[in-house]
Amino acid sequence: MESSRPTNRAVREALIERLGRRGFLRAAAAVTGAAGSLLGAQAASSASSSPSAAAPSLFPREILQPGKGPIHGQHYLRSLPDQVRWGYVPALDSEPVARMRSGETITVDTVSHEGILEDQGRDPVAYFGRRGVPRDQVLDDAVAIAADYSRTERDFDVDGPHVVTGPVYVEGAEPGDVLKVEMLSMLLRVPYGVVSSRHGKGALPRLAGGGVPAGITLEEIMPPVGTDGRATGDPTRYGDVSVFTPVRRGRNGVPSGVLPRGGSGEVVFPLHPFMGMMGVAFAPADTLTAPSLNSIPPTLGGGNIDINLLGVGATFFLPVYAEGALFYTGDSHMAMGDGEVALTAMEGSLRATFRLTVCKAGSGDAPSVAFHYPFAETSDAWVPIGLSDPDGSRNGQVNDLNIAMRRAVVNALDFLQDDLGMDRAVAYAYLSAAADFEISQVVDRTVGVHGVIRKDHFTAQ
Repeated sequence: MESSRPTNRAVREALIERLGRRGFLRAAAAVTGAAGSLLGAQAASSASSSPSAAAPSLFPREILQPGKGPIHGQHYLRSLPDQVRWGYVPALDSEPVARMRSGETITVDTVSHEGILEDQGRDPVAYFGRRGVPRDQVLDDAVAIAADYSRTERDFDVDGPHVVTGPVYVEGAEPGDVLKVEMLSMLLRVPYGVVSSRHGKGALPRLAGGGVPAGITLEEIMPPVGTDGRATGDPTRYGDVSVFTPVRRGRNGVPSGVLPRGGSGEVVFPLHPFMGMMGVAFAPADTLTAPSLNSIPPTLGGGNIDINLLGVGATFFLPVYAEGALFYTGDSHMAMGDGEVALTAMEGSLRATFRLTVCKAGSGDAPSVAFHYPFAETSDAWVPIGLSDPDGSRNGQVNDLNIAMRRAVVNALDFLQDDLGMDRAVAYAYLSAAADFEISQVVDRTVGVHGVIRKDHFTAQ
């Protein structure tokens, strides 16, 4: 891990300390405007329940190769082949790759798995080159991971896809605490992403053994059954679908993804960068590839949580299970709709900066729910979370949205009662009348639901 050096960072940290995180972000937005800043245009967000975006979510003026360009954190962590975990998250006793004090900031160069996976040829220079991307716009760390990763032997059909960076040891964190993760900036490292759907996965999969999910027909499975080449045993012949998605400035200069519409039209949508995976070590394991460490299902330790509200300005609270918390991140998203139905979001590498702070029980620094379950917050909403199977692959795998919904409602009730002082029956009525419960994702084996409780409902008039 490296310490960054720019005086701009020192000024920025001083302003945050003086104004507070949200005050700083509001001031930055007012100064730069919706169309741009010194580093490019920001992604705009108008609805309170839409993914967070602010000035530090920027269109790249340069390719953010390792160590190049703006580094906002006090510490800087690269994604090196001998440090990342491909498809697995850290265990409770994993060795940290970085250390920091509580309350300090860290910038992580994350690497998207899309473009380096086995069904795409595990050669990002060739994969992106076929889509018109020159070599100097392909990230060097993505190339190195695809070519040189050897910490574990890859099995495309078993392993998770994600490149997981960490763990980071946060001094003072102990089991029973909460790790508060604040999203300070999310910079696009490259001006393109990929959206993929793969056979047997996503919202419309063919089931194991060839079955058809209830509610759809064989003809409605995606990708189409006739293109399923998994029997070949060669991932490059599986017939998976990956859609290259360039980034350009859209309406009002907002960074946007662009997809084709028929033979001549196009679909343009705004980007909302966020990290799909943020977690702390949760499970014990004897090997790096233990099923309990697979990167796909989210757990009580967070992980592949895939909540698109967790962009710049948001805060994610995680219960701590290991000394030092052992924070990790990955699965960088440029944009994602609720549900993530095809399987992936618009995946693309980000340079993410976080503030990591340890919260002790009784301090009032974290919601009470967060001491036993992940919880999130944006500038204008509290976000209780529910998972269908929060212990991950242990004791079987359940992907029932009803279970996730019930847990999100219970966690919302606990928060409203214990933290905001509402009578539980009245809180239940309020949730039914005025809160929203949204599907986080339906594709990660353990499915998720999150609530959106608007803060302005609780402001005295």
